[in-house]
Amino acid sequence: MKETLKKVLLSLSLVLCSLPGARADEGMWLIQSLDRALEKNMKARGLKLGVGEIYNEEAGGLSDAVVSLGFYCTGSMISEDGLLITNHHCAYSQVAALSTPDHNYLEDGFWAQNRSQEIPLKGETFYFLRKVLDVTDEVEALRTSLLAEGKPAGSRRLSSLMEKKYRDLYGMEAALQSMWAGSKYYLCLYNTYTDVRLVGAPPVSVAAFGGDEDNWEWPQHKADFALYRIYTDDGEPLHPTRHLKISRKGYKEGDYAMVIGYPGSTQRYASAAQITQDIFVERPEENRLHRGQMEIMRKWMEEDPEIRMKYSNTFFGLTNVAELQEGELQCVRRFGVVERRREWEEGLRACSPDNARLLDQLEAEYTSIAEVEKQKMYYRESLIRSFLMARTLMRMGSVKEVETQQRFLLEGLRGADARLEKEMLAFSVREFLTHMEPKYLKPIHLELKERFGEDFQAMAGWLWEQSCLRDMGIKPDAEVAAQYKGPITQDPLYRYIRELSIVELNEDEVLQVPLSTLRHQYVQASYLYRQSLGTPQYPDANSTMRLTYGRVLPLEPWDGVRAHWQSTARGLREKYDPARHDFAYPEAFARVLPPPDFPVNFLTDLDITGGNSGSPVLNARGELIGLAFDGNKESLASNYESVPGYNMCVCVDIRYILWVIRHLGQQTYVLQELGL
Repeated sequence: MKETLKKVLLSLSLVLCSLPGARADEGMWLIQSLDRALEKNMKARGLKLGVGEIYNEEAGGLSDAVVSLGFYCTGSMISEDGLLITNHHCAYSQVAALSTPDHNYLEDGFWAQNRSQEIPLKGETFYFLRKVLDVTDEVEALRTSLLAEGKPAGSRRLSSLMEKKYRDLYGMEAALQSMWAGSKYYLCLYNTYTDVRLVGAPPVSVAAFGGDEDNWEWPQHKADFALYRIYTDDGEPLHPTRHLKISRKGYKEGDYAMVIGYPGSTQRYASAAQITQDIFVERPEENRLHRGQMEIMRKWMEEDPEIRMKYSNTFFGLTNVAELQEGELQCVRRFGVVERRREWEEGLRACSPDNARLLDQLEAEYTSIAEVEKQKMYYRESLIRSFLMARTLMRMGSVKEVETQQRFLLEGLRGADARLEKEMLAFSVREFLTHMEPKYLKPIHLELKERFGEDFQAMAGWLWEQSCLRDMGIKPDAEVAAQYKGPITQDPLYRYIRELSIVELNEDEVLQVPLSTLRHQYVQASYLYRQSLGTPQYPDANSTMRLTYGRVLPLEPWDGVRAHWQSTARGLREKYDPARHDFAYPEAFARVLPPPDFPVNFLTDLDITGGNSGSPVLNARGELIGLAFDGNKESLASNYESVPGYNMCVCVDIRYILWVIRHLGQQTYVLQELGL
């Protein structure tokens, strides 16, 4: 009996080892939880440091130089005077917001020549992690106490109380983080800074050379970087406790590499039922809608440079998400992620009857809501997110004062173009009224169908002409906004967008147990199961500081295809095409191109996700060799599972960054500050 049990456990552990959290080099490891076992694996790959030199709350470590940019991207300090480097695509929205027809910093680039020329940014907060506390027992005690008193004890209430306590205690920003669906709780303490200024950013045609066509591809040839400076409250440059040393020695195939950053979110503890719902039920149609929206935007952006400037940030975000989701569907199917997860779940099922019941209930509940979830996707993507001015109308509907509504309308008009918006509205009307079930349609939708039949273009035209947008593009923006008198609730276009509520669709999900509860139970069961097998595991990414390590490696994306681990400036010359915006860098850059064999981008097998953008890529001695900026198309199942040999991180070489700063930006004062 014991021998049989031993064989079963060995078999289960082997299955487990093919899944997330099991391979030695894969993982987004909590920075405060680096232990001797991880250190041993890291040193086997070539690390020259001890883990205490990477993260150390008392003596300080490399992690002190790593910064969260509002928990949407990562940056790192590279000078003792507050200079920070991150990705250009992290700074994209700020650079776009600063751009005007006279000073188009997005297209032309921006290079301060001294500190007085650095441009203050609005709405930014940068976070430095200073301490992490395990407060699991305290949170559980607080929950028990609140429930005993008959008070709310949900996650928001717990976070509010815990964060206030530790904010007052330490005088720092505090954030309570749940790991493994509440199996562990950590309290993260941060120093924050809000005076952030733009120092340098290359033209988008250089930073994002190849555009969305090269996005998620290899090889790439992007100078995806931007420079910020952080200032203290007294207006002086910040003197950080640690900044990174820049290495210009390069690297070779097989060299150790690691990233410290703030990955945003993953779902590596998702059930097979959830992945099936996300990827195979909703995703195909969601991707089709995104493609339609992108085609319309791309057409108008190529036709008019002013439209390109207005919509560049929106288009950038849409294309990034669309390509990620297209690739995610392909990779989940190609690598059999659902099948592998079901195989692993057989081991989980065999552990206990409770686990078996949980898995059965998850399958039943996801099956029961499949059609409703699809309808919610159409509601979300073809109605609410249908066209840019829909957001403006919803903002107007969120307030009662006509003066505020006029202000929101004016802001929306200035950032949009009537020609593009009309075509997007027609696309929205066609997709929404074609695919939404009749029982969900409201009087305004039924009126459109009765009046115009299947003539969706006429429907959209009528909605536009009856709305507060009818004079958009005909009269000056200020005049259009001033003549609006409300109420917005009577506007047919607003009614078209807002009369159907997501609440109604949610009410059609008749569940025995809320899916959020079932998902929490699944994660907790998975955590305990892996713990019982002694398997090292890391929690899903949740914008907490993590470390991932690996090597500089080539890629074999398909049978018979091998890609080198480094791209060079030769590719900048080979891909250049003045007739295509994404492959046409400016003449000023053409004059200062590096030599053909100069390193540009490189590949590592580091495990990253959104939020890691801009993270420092460090060598075995903890020196900066580049920035993480993208993944490869074959890695796009990594939200759910990291696939060995295919999960790669695309990085920009720090030597290429320095070349651009020196020869294109001519920022002598920056290079002197860096000691270069």
